[in-house]
Amino acid sequence: MIDLHVHTHHSCDSRVTMEEYCQEALARGVHTLCFTDHLDFNPVDDGFQYYHADKFFDEFERVRDKYSDKLSVLCGIEFAEPHVYRKEFEHYSRLPYDFILGSIHFWMLDMFPSQLVKTDIPIETVFEKYWEEVYKAVSYGGFDAMAHFDFPKRYYPNCIWSRKQIKDIFMQMVKNEIALEINTSSLRKGLTESMPDTELLAIYKEAGGTKTTIGADTHRAEDLSANYDHAIALVKQPLKNIVYIQRKPVHVME
Repeated sequence: MIDLHVHTHHSCDSRVTMEEYCQEALARGVHTLCFTDHLDFNPVDDGFQYYHADKFFDEFERVRDKYSDKLSVLCGIEFAEPHVYRKEFEHYSRLPYDFILGSIHFWMLDMFPSQLVKTDIPIETVFEKYWEEVYKAVSYGGFDAMAHFDFPKRYYPNCIWSRKQIKDIFMQMVKNEIALEINTSSLRKGLTESMPDTELLAIYKEAGGTKTTIGADTHRAEDLSANYDHAIALVKQPLKNIVYIQRKPVHVME
């Protein structure tokens, strides 16, 4: 099992140490994990200025060395809205990460989706603006995989999209060599689909996409690699299960 989307206590919304995750990985047979703590530069985000790369790397190097004969332990970040915070993104992308996830958490009125749900903004507008922001992010590029692609569906009863709009996004991802994460956290939220799932993955393949990564968006040790079986069952030819090492994609044979 693999989990390439793991948040530690270096993220504002987790309290788990890297050591605890490594112990959990050994206990449940996870052979590869990547720490991808939040890097947020929107001042309204709870994680603004929370992450410190020096502290992260100090801890990472200790656990990587300690578990190198038992686990593949990788380091990364989840950088929110990289196309908006370009100067900051360019700085952090030069650090020795194995893997960089790009994500969109804020795209309207500086509100997180849980806040947007409480407004009177039509759901169609919320999704339209979200897809526009995703397109901007993947067009800018520079990161390795797009995290939780259809993220708003964790908060809204319907996921609204058009085939053309989604295919245009995927074509930009293929052009900029950005992989598509299959994020299973939605299954823990009571949904029956990962982010994305069958329908959107079919369009990804139509657009020429082949590279997928798998992550549980883990914030608690007990959720490490959760619902991996669901995700890996979606990775059918021509899709490939990819792990990034030193920012280079490596195909994992299943």
